[in-house]
Amino acid sequence: QVQLVESGGGLVQAGGSLRLSCAASGNILSINAMGWYRQAPGKQRTMVAVITSGGSTGYAGSVKGRFTISRDNAKNTVYLQMNSLKPEDTAVYYCNAGLDYGLGYVDSWGQGTQVTVSS
Repeated sequence: QVQLVESGGGLVQAGGSLRLSCAASGNILSINAMGWYRQAPGKQRTMVAVITSGGSTGYAGSVKGRFTISRDNAKNTVYLQMNSLKPEDTAVYYCNAGLDYGLGYVDSWGQGTQVTVSS
């Protein structure tokens, strides 16, 4: 069974840092783009950062310069380093990846990890 498992969320004060990790497990042949999305209460899920298999990155304007996405292809893992956190960054953060386990790429999601930034 292929799955994405996130870790690293928690409670932090404004100005602090957190690092999220998301590991893909299962009989994966390859991984396409990977990314992080977030959903605050009462709001839609939005893109935070994405990274292609070649390492090109893209960020939402609200996190550019504060967050850094990276990936370790040998470990099938994507990371999100979050610095200078603000209360408005509070949300459930979801990992997303295009996973190929033999039948073409499937858009897959993790279960989410809560990030809470106190003022």
